[in-house]
Formats: sequence, C-alpha cells, structure tokens
Amino acid sequence: MKLESAIVSALEFENRIRDLYIEAGTRTGDAAAKKIFQALANDEQRHVDYLESRLDEWQRLGVVTAAVLDSIIPDKTAIRREAAALKSKISADTRGLKQQMLSRALEMEIETSRFYRELVDQVSSEHRAMFSRLLEIEDNHVEAVQFELDHLSQTGFWFGFEEFDMESV
Repeated sequence: MKLESAIVSALEFENRIRDLYIEAGTRTGDAAAKKIFQALANDEQRHVDYLESRLDEWQRLGVVTAAVLDSIIPDKTAIRREAAALKSKISADTRGLKQQMLSRALEMEIETSRFYRELVDQVSSEHRAMFSRLLEIEDNHVEAVQFELDHLSQTGFWFGFEEFDMESV
C-alpha cells in the first residue's frame, strides 16, 4: 500500500473511533464514564493530529519521519497491574448505556488494531515503525476497553478470561 493511502485510511479509522468516544462521553451522565470516554477520545485525537502531521510532511517534503507518539492510556501490563485496585462506581441508570457504548468501542478498537496489523505488513519497512506504534497503542485501547466492559458487566470475566467457575464452588 502506498504511504499516502495508508495515512488517509488510518485517519478515517482514528476519526471514527474518536467520534464514538466523544458521542459516548456526551450521552452518559456518569462522571466516571465521562472521564474514561474523554481520555480515550483525547488519545484518539492525538493519533489524528500525529497522522495529519505525517501526511503534511509527506506531501510537502516527500519523506515522513516516525515521530514519537505518546499515549495517555497505559500499556497492557500497567492496565492489568492496576486493574485489581480499580473500583468503578457506576449508577444503574447509566450502566446499560455505558455497556452499549463500550461494546461498540471494543468492536471498533479491534477493527482498528486489525487494520494496523495488516498495514504494518503492507507498507515499506522504512514506514513500519510509525504504524507499529499506532498498533501498539490501539492494542492497549482494546485491553483498556475490554477491562472496563468486563468490570462493568460483572460477569465473572476479566480481560475476557473467566475469573471463577460457580460450578466448581
């Protein structure tokens, strides 16, 4: 895939997921949910800004550098380490909305991660680092959203794995 097409496609994914988080934040009345959705929206906006700057550099200079891209969402290890300490307080009237929005977000984050995974294989080796970093961050988003969804649903699953088995008790 040509670099400019890859960046434009990546921008479409990033704008879509950012807009979902913005919508989720405005639709919920729960302060904890708003904070989570706002943090994710802000992180996705950083991706948009990053990609736009890379596209501008490519169009102006014909080269692109993989500038540093930070994320406010911790990596998978940190999410798992801190998960036990998290005590979300979510009101019953916003639980359904938050679950619905998180489910949509999880689907989109998985789709975005899949896109970057494929893109890393399709772009030239000189441009892989830029998309590899975005893949790493999106995988962390999948982890964070999955944790929030599992924690909210209290189904006995944590990060998609069964925490306990009622039949063995």
